[in-house]
Amino acid sequence: MERELAALVEAVRNAGAKVRELVRVGFEVQTKHDRSPVTTVDHEVNRILHEMQRLEFPQDGWLSEESTDDLARLTHSRVWIVDPIDGTKALVNRMPEFCISAALVERGTPIIAAILNPSTDELFTAVRGGGLFLNGTRVTPSPTHDCNPVIMVNAWEFRNDRWSTLAETTQCRPMYSIANALTLVAAGRVQAALTIEPENEWDLAAGVLLIEESGGAISNEAGKPFVFNQPTPRFRGVIAVAATASKDLRANLQAHAKHARSQLERKRATP
Repeated sequence: MERELAALVEAVRNAGAKVRELVRVGFEVQTKHDRSPVTTVDHEVNRILHEMQRLEFPQDGWLSEESTDDLARLTHSRVWIVDPIDGTKALVNRMPEFCISAALVERGTPIIAAILNPSTDELFTAVRGGGLFLNGTRVTPSPTHDCNPVIMVNAWEFRNDRWSTLAETTQCRPMYSIANALTLVAAGRVQAALTIEPENEWDLAAGVLLIEESGGAISNEAGKPFVFNQPTPRFRGVIAVAATASKDLRANLQAHAKHARSQLERKRATP
């Protein structure tokens, strides 16, 4: 996997330099059909990463938020899954949380991952079975004894008090990029990330491997593992817990997620 990792790191670093350049000189913002923003930065990063895949690994499939989904990817055992900019709203608002997120998935499982925060120049990488690295240095999360662990939650959920029941035992903070939040969990800087909002494969593929290689745990809201390169590349909720978290935190968050889901379903069923 050395060749694949080297190619990915080079492409992501080049893309990060382009992001910083465009942030400095200015970029255009448009609105997609789902009313979410997309920028010329998103498209430029997508171009750089897709060019790497086409030139270096043309036999692999491709799935990206900013490319038309070619379902021929389903016939490939290896697929590059990319979010050129995770947290585009953060980029537009100049919040230093947006990330470039990319992973190589083989038979549904991420085997190489890279997430770069262009604002901090922190590049987290992992190869399955090889551990977690930050800017080329192995990361070993330090144990914590925090009685009120920090939990990153979806920003919309945070504003709407979906996780108010967690307030007594945790410190909830809004996340504007789930890829960025997963790097924080993997590094042990926060103890967990939580949402029952739907997430796309490109939001999670790289972060899943980072979490797992750090010794942490990540699943959907029901506790099931993620399998990537699906016909509909969308998942239901995320629970990610750091390797340094208390043993009961994951079960606690899963119980809260189940409660929040039941409340949501009940609200939807009410005329």
